Amino acid sequence: MIQIQNLTKSYPSSLGEQYVFNNLNFDIPSDHNIALLGKNGAGKSTLFRLIAGSEYPNKGKIKSNKTLSWPVSLSTGIHPQMTGRENVRFIGRINGVNDLVEYESRVQRFAQLGKKFDLPVKSYSSGMRSKLAFGCCVEIDFDIYLIDEATSVGDQQFRRKARQKLINKSKEANVILVSHELSEIRLFCDSAIILDGGTLTFYNDLEAALAIYEEL
Repeated sequence: MIQIQNLTKSYPSSLGEQYVFNNLNFDIPSDHNIALLGKNGAGKSTLFRLIAGSEYPNKGKIKSNKTLSWPVSLSTGIHPQMTGRENVRFIGRINGVNDLVEYESRVQRFAQLGKKFDLPVKSYSSGMRSKLAFGCCVEIDFDIYLIDEATSVGDQQFRRKARQKLINKSKEANVILVSHELSEIRLFCDSAIILDGGTLTFYNDLEAALAIYEEL
C-alpha cells in the first residue's frame, strides 16, 4: 500500500500559490494494476514524482512498504553527458543492483541501441532516450512500476516489445499507469484512480472509471 498523509503541494506563480494538492489523504491499494486518470494539468505527473520521491511536498508525506520505480517517461533519470552504458551502471548502483554486469547486458539487449550505447546520451534521439530509460527501469525488480506514457514512444517494434515487457511485469508486480490510450489502459490495468480537483477516487471497476473519466 502507498499511504498519502496530509499532503500539500503548490507552486508559486504571479497569481500567488497554485495548489495541486491541499491536505490530501489517500491510500493507494496494493495488488492492483491501476490507471491514473485525469485531465491534462490535473497533477498526474506531479503525483508520480511525489510518490517516487523525486519531488518533495510542501508538507505531509507519502509512505509505502513497497519498492517503487522512478516515473518512467521520455528520459527520466538519464544524464545527457554520460554514455548509455555509463547511465546504466550508475542507475544500477543507486538502485542496489547486485550483478551490474548482467544488468548492463539485459538493458543493452532490451534497448537495442547498438554502437550508440557507448555514445553520450545527448546525441540520442528522444526515442533512443526512451528505450534506454524504459530498459533501465524494467530490468530492475520493483514491487510497483510507475509508468508515464512510456509505451507510446519509439517505433512500432519497440512499442510491441515494451508493452509485452510491461504485461509480463504486471503479472509478477504492480503497475500504476498514466496513459491517454484507452486500449493500453485496458491492456495493463484492472482498476483506476481518478484525479480531479486535487482529490483522488479509487474505482475497482475499470470500465466504470473510464466512463466517468470520459465525462470530465
